[in-house]
Amino acid sequence: MNKGRILLIDDEPAFRQLAQSWLQNSGYQVVTAADLTVARQQLQQFDADLILLDLSLPPEFNPQHTLQALPELISRPVIILTGHAERQLALDAIALGAWDFIAKPVDPDLLAVVIKRALGKHQLEQELSQLKQQRQASTAVQRLIGVSPAMEAMRTLIQRIAPTDVRVLVTGPSGTGKEVVSRALHELSRRAEQAFVSVHCGAIPADLLESELFGYVKGAFTGADKDRPGLLKLADGGTLFLDEIGEMPLPMQVKLLRVLQEGTFFPVGGREQQKIDLRLISATNANLPQLVQKGLFREDLYYRIKGITLETVALSSRSQDIPLLLQFFLEQLSQQQGQRLKLDSTALSWFLQRDWPGNIRELKNTLESVAAVAQGGVISMADISLLHPEAGSAGTTQAVTEAGLQLLDQAVQQLEIRMIKQALEQCNGNKSQAARQLGLSRQGLLKKIDRYQLAD
Repeated sequence: MNKGRILLIDDEPAFRQLAQSWLQNSGYQVVTAADLTVARQQLQQFDADLILLDLSLPPEFNPQHTLQALPELISRPVIILTGHAERQLALDAIALGAWDFIAKPVDPDLLAVVIKRALGKHQLEQELSQLKQQRQASTAVQRLIGVSPAMEAMRTLIQRIAPTDVRVLVTGPSGTGKEVVSRALHELSRRAEQAFVSVHCGAIPADLLESELFGYVKGAFTGADKDRPGLLKLADGGTLFLDEIGEMPLPMQVKLLRVLQEGTFFPVGGREQQKIDLRLISATNANLPQLVQKGLFREDLYYRIKGITLETVALSSRSQDIPLLLQFFLEQLSQQQGQRLKLDSTALSWFLQRDWPGNIRELKNTLESVAAVAQGGVISMADISLLHPEAGSAGTTQAVTEAGLQLLDQAVQQLEIRMIKQALEQCNGNKSQAARQLGLSRQGLLKKIDRYQLAD
């Protein structure tokens, strides 16, 4: 039985042989290295769960040199092997992230206990990290609300490209959720733990955009009394979201192009080049190819930012998603107002039959406004008519009302089925774990699986 994979780094051949034999007899898979160069080569082929590291290694035999290499090793537990005279260095190693230290000559019983505890903690951290990633993925996908073919296709594509660093251009009409799509890409990526920095290119005056993006050094201009990092630096390691990139001034387009080509930039007034590693997601409701033809957008920048294009569609093209969007926004409003809000049947039908040229943003704002004048937690046609006299106070026909309610029921069922399937897939079929992820009891999940005939 393999209890774990251990990399032993020590320059003494006799100790390496003895320790490797003892660890293997204890059930561990072990490889050894006499110095850091060989150790790095071993790690490329051997995914160690734990490292046993001697501080005095060739060719320098300088413990400080070994400590400098420690940060690249501590993605897994590192146990320092040290002489009694190096106790302070071992404490320094722990301050840098090492798990523990053991003095030579090594007590096998003590080593066994320390290894077991370190591997147990490492496994727990991995499980917690995996659970957190699953929750982030679930939350990110759940915010992409809808059961329409357009939304199903969008979710599928986002889940495929999110783990990569490919640049993405999100296009579509205003109010269709381009930033929601961009945040989902970030939260499903390997950069999810880092910053998501959003910049609206049209909201920042042209003469300030450069200093906002690149930052500046003290004395760069009047009022620059100290160094200030820009948004590019804040996004380092994470995701930079450039909203309405079509409104970026041409001079800034040139500077952004250089950043994308070289991965470096100069702060305003600075002479020291800074490196960044970020993922770029851009969004626009403009027709960029037309802007390129008119000379308002650089062609070379356009092809730099459009690695993959995701297009959000107008709400009128996904009307079957309106009931779910209404339900989602009502739940948000209910939490904000501290009371349960709902639409009566005639109000629901009005929302379902109305055209929404402002798309999801208009739908949300309209719901918020009528909820503000509603009384008793029920939004009626009378409440809608106060703010929208053209709606009339007579309400809608019973046929339309029944059709709206039927559409809502169907949409909710489709959403439940999709969420259940997704949770079961993420939890490898473990129904108890999937139920917790969905906020249900195990029995409640089993009933829904039976109702929707989702059993294996």
